[in-house]
Amino acid sequence: MASKAIELEVGDQLVRVSNPDKPYFPARGITKRQVVEYYRTVAPYLLTVLRDRPVVLKRYVDGVEGEAFYQKRVPKGAPSYVETVQVRFPSGRPADEICPTSEAVIVWAANLGTFDFHPWPVRRSDVDHPDELRIDLDPQPGTDFSDAARVALVLREVLADAGLTGYPKTSGGRGIHVAVRIRPEWDFVDVRHAVIALAREVEKRAPSLATSAWWKEERGERVFIDFNQAARDRTIASAWSVRGTPRATVSTPVLWDELSTVDPDDFDVLTVPECLEERGDLHAGLDSEAFGIETLLEWYAADPRGEMPYPPDYPKMPGEPLRVQPSRARKQE
Repeated sequence: MASKAIELEVGDQLVRVSNPDKPYFPARGITKRQVVEYYRTVAPYLLTVLRDRPVVLKRYVDGVEGEAFYQKRVPKGAPSYVETVQVRFPSGRPADEICPTSEAVIVWAANLGTFDFHPWPVRRSDVDHPDELRIDLDPQPGTDFSDAARVALVLREVLADAGLTGYPKTSGGRGIHVAVRIRPEWDFVDVRHAVIALAREVEKRAPSLATSAWWKEERGERVFIDFNQAARDRTIASAWSVRGTPRATVSTPVLWDELSTVDPDDFDVLTVPECLEERGDLHAGLDSEAFGIETLLEWYAADPRGEMPYPPDYPKMPGEPLRVQPSRARKQE
């Protein structure tokens, strides 16, 4: 039986929350209301991450045990305070995506069953030139968060050698995300090339730990540095996003020096608000300086391997190698 709707005051808006007692994380007894209240608490910090960015919502309308889907276009019936921005997908098709400018938008989205907020690395003033370089460290089968942490420390050294400062966070799962604020002077292709250069240099310094191989059959038990997360229309869950795990984990900013000791399962809907109150926003300095990626592009240009494959749904890109698994390509020779 559905529970009675409630209204929450968020800034100068009243946000309606339907069916607040609906179980969202049954294994832990966490309800929809608790998730919405979580987002109400962290909204000031989350808004600094999302403000003026096109945002994709990952919605779990039936809770973590139901089917999830990505809401790329602004939902019909969105209230007037939900602003939008038009983006173009790799196919060239346009879409109007939500563009958060107030805390009320975050709570409204949470009422829709949104767990993860997936912002583009651009602002609405210029949707074709990223202002954030993102590195996704993705543990492959046989590896875990501790392996990603070891790779992250190598990545930190590589970033420093390129004159860049990164800010790490847990992904909410086994991985680690690192963000670098950059000047919006390069397009998506350039930024992706910069991440490819980073991935290759980390792999060079830690070949037994990290890989830049796009094809799974070549990765082995190593941490994949997913350069294609820097391609247009590819996003990762933001800091403070709830993830679709049974524990209701949260993607949480951490310090470089504690990556080797933290447990990502310790950051969840119930613990993060207190943690945030005690520690503050560890990514508060992210916007303090914007960097250039010239050095990374020089590394990329000097590497004879050149371009890497794009995701399969992309149109064929200039200079891209064949999208054929190496083992299959060998059979065709």
